[in-house]
Amino acid sequence: MTFPPSDPSQLRLAFVASDADPAQDALARLTEKYGQADPWDADVVVALGGDGLMLETLHSNLDRNIPIYGMNRGSIGFLLNEYHDSKLRQRIASAQQVTLHPLRMRTIRRDGSTRDALAINEVSLLRQTRQAAKLRVSIDGVERLPELICDGLLIATPAGSTAYNLSAHGPIVPLGAGVLALTPISPFRPRRWRGALLPHTAAVTFEILEADKRPVSAVADYTEVRDVVKVEVREDRSLGLTLLFDPDHTLEERILKEQFLP
Repeated sequence: MTFPPSDPSQLRLAFVASDADPAQDALARLTEKYGQADPWDADVVVALGGDGLMLETLHSNLDRNIPIYGMNRGSIGFLLNEYHDSKLRQRIASAQQVTLHPLRMRTIRRDGSTRDALAINEVSLLRQTRQAAKLRVSIDGVERLPELICDGLLIATPAGSTAYNLSAHGPIVPLGAGVLALTPISPFRPRRWRGALLPHTAAVTFEILEADKRPVSAVADYTEVRDVVKVEVREDRSLGLTLLFDPDHTLEERILKEQFLP
């Protein structure tokens, strides 16, 4: 079925929910009211929970071109719509579409093994022990920071800029800005460096200095790779994730609004 459909009543909905009681209660009510389509035959996946559940749903559907509509049955619910159980198919049919492109993380570990992972919010490098991390940062093959001493460093997408990135005092990035946020976590040297905004096309390379003494882990959303010596990150434009938002509560509006909160 093409989206949006000409006849909303024909939308086949597949519901997924977190284990939280409010999400499970909503799952029971909605499946009784609208039915439960097979996820592989559905036109839309409806996620019930918080941002964590939405991230899991997005990751599990990375290789499918299926829209995802979330309703908040968790705490913050930044990536989800408000919960209402009436006229759900009509709401989904009139929703605005937002396409997100994930970050692809490629890691090399101290033992020479490699691993790839995808991040919708951010890729984070974090010290594994009491020793601060020492990192070298290159952008598009040009060394920009020969040595950064810190607890860690992250690169966030616009959708992820209001999550861990914001907690680390990084900037909130509008969806249409075409940039990624590079934000240090508790930087010690250089003291005045507070991060950078990079074009979304940038290829970012992190090299871990003194990796034996100062081990570092790399995390793409919730996929962790420990004892890395080199991490490469860039946006993967070959993958697109479609999120659906109510017209009066779009993701772009939420990101803008977040910048003016006290």
